[in-house]
Amino acid sequence: MSMFEDIPVDVGVVYEGERIRRKQMHVELGGPKREFKFEVVKSRSIEEVEDEKIMVVGPDLKDLKPGDSYPFGIWIDVAGKEVEEELEGVIERRIHEFCNYIEGFMHLNQRYDIWLRLGTKSFEKGLNSFKLIGKVLLRLFKSDLPFIEKIQVTFFTDPEKVKEMREKAMTIYEARDARARGLKDEDVKEFYGCNLCQSFAPTHSCIITPQRYANCGAISWFDGRAAARVDPKGPIFKIDKGDCIDAFKGEWSGANTSLKENTMGEITRIQLYTSQHKPEKELYPHTSCGCFEAIAFYIPEVDGIGIIHRGFTERAVNGLPFSTMADATAGGRQVDGFHGLSIEYMRSPKFLQVDNGWNRIVWMPSSVKERVKDFIPKDVVDKIATESDVNTIDELKGFLKEKKHPVVAEWKAIPMEVAPEAEEVKAPSEIPVSEIPITAGGFQIILKDAKIHAKKVIVRRIEKQKFPEKKKK
Repeated sequence: MSMFEDIPVDVGVVYEGERIRRKQMHVELGGPKREFKFEVVKSRSIEEVEDEKIMVVGPDLKDLKPGDSYPFGIWIDVAGKEVEEELEGVIERRIHEFCNYIEGFMHLNQRYDIWLRLGTKSFEKGLNSFKLIGKVLLRLFKSDLPFIEKIQVTFFTDPEKVKEMREKAMTIYEARDARARGLKDEDVKEFYGCNLCQSFAPTHSCIITPQRYANCGAISWFDGRAAARVDPKGPIFKIDKGDCIDAFKGEWSGANTSLKENTMGEITRIQLYTSQHKPEKELYPHTSCGCFEAIAFYIPEVDGIGIIHRGFTERAVNGLPFSTMADATAGGRQVDGFHGLSIEYMRSPKFLQVDNGWNRIVWMPSSVKERVKDFIPKDVVDKIATESDVNTIDELKGFLKEKKHPVVAEWKAIPMEVAPEAEEVKAPSEIPVSEIPITAGGFQIILKDAKIHAKKVIVRRIEKQKFPEKKKK
C-alpha cells in the first residue's frame, strides 16, 4: 500500500520543477506580494515534540479566497538522538524539495522569501487542507531522514501570527549565519555541493565554502558538512578541494571536477569570487540557480555593479525589476552582467574581490544595505546609492561624483578621443554574418546566421576605453 494512499493527488519526484502560473492557481502563499512569510525548522528535545502533530493557525486552504495571495509560515519541530542544532538548516532546505513532490503544489525559494502556489486542479481533486500537505511532509521527512524520530508541523496563515513568528525565525537565521563566520576557504580540506535546485536549473550545482554560502542563503559550509554526514547519498555532498588553481579568483580543481560531473559536462570551470563571465580573460563565475537571494548586475554607464534582492518590489536604478533580471540570471548559467548570490556572501571578506569588491558596488536597496552595512568598508558605505538617493542612471552618475565613489577614479583613467567626422561609405546590398553581439543596458543579444540589409553604412571611430587592471590583494 502506498504511503500516500489517503492523499487526493499524486506525490512523487516527477512533479519537481512543475510551475503553477497565476491563471492556474487556486491561491498563492507568501511570494513577492507579501512581506511576511517564512519557513523554519527547530530542533527540540524528545519530550517537547508530539510526533506527527499537524496544526493550522489561521484559515485553512478551503477557507482562503481563490485567486488571492496570503501571508504564510511553516514551522517544523524535530527531535531525535542524532538531531542537533547544526542540522536545522539542512532539514529546513528539504521543505522546498518535498513540497514540490506534491502534484499541483509549487514551492520556490527559502527562509523568509518562500513563494508557494496551489493549482486549481489539485484543489478540485481534494487537496483543500494544510493538514494533507502536512501529512506528506512528515512522512517524507521520516522516510528520507530516518534520524528524525519525532516531528510536528504548524502552518500559519493568520497575518498577525505570521508576522510574530517571522521575527522569531529571523533571529534563528541570524544566529545560524553568525556561527558560520570566521572560517576561511583556505582553512578547510573540503567544500560541499548541493543539487537541490536541479529540478528548476539542471546545469546548476552549488559549491558551498566557508566564505561563500549557497546562493539561496540557506546552506552554510557547516550545514553542508552536517548534511553529508547524516545523508551521504543525499543532494548535499562532500567535494575534495583538489589543487588550488587561483586563490585570488577562488578556483580549485576539485570544484571544477564536481561541476562537470553534476551538470552533465555543461559547466567545467567556476571561480567563486567574481561575477564576470569573460572566458577571453579567464573569468568564470559561479552558476546561478533560481533560488538566489539577490543579483549582482553590471551597470555599464558607470562601470559599476548594482545589487537587487528578491524582496525589493520597485525597479532597480537600471529600470529593471528583480523578476526581469532573475529571468536573465537563472537556469544554471554563467551570464556576464548578471550573477545570483546570497546576502550572507555579501558579508564575506572575499565578496566579489576579483571585481574589486565593495569598491565596485554603486547601488543597492536600502533594506539590504542596512542588513550588511557593518560588513561594508567604512570609507565606502556612504558612497553606495540606494533607491532613496537616486532613481535613474544620470542621477546615479551625479551621486557617485559628489560622493567621490572609487569607480569615479576609473572613469578619469579612460583616455578620451575626439571622434572624427563620420565617414559615409556605400554599403553592399546584403551583409551575411554568422554572429553579431549587440550590448545594451547590461544585456547582450547575439544574432546568429543573420543577414542585414542596409541602404547606407556610417563608419565612425569611437573612444577607446582602457580600464586599469584590477590589482590582486
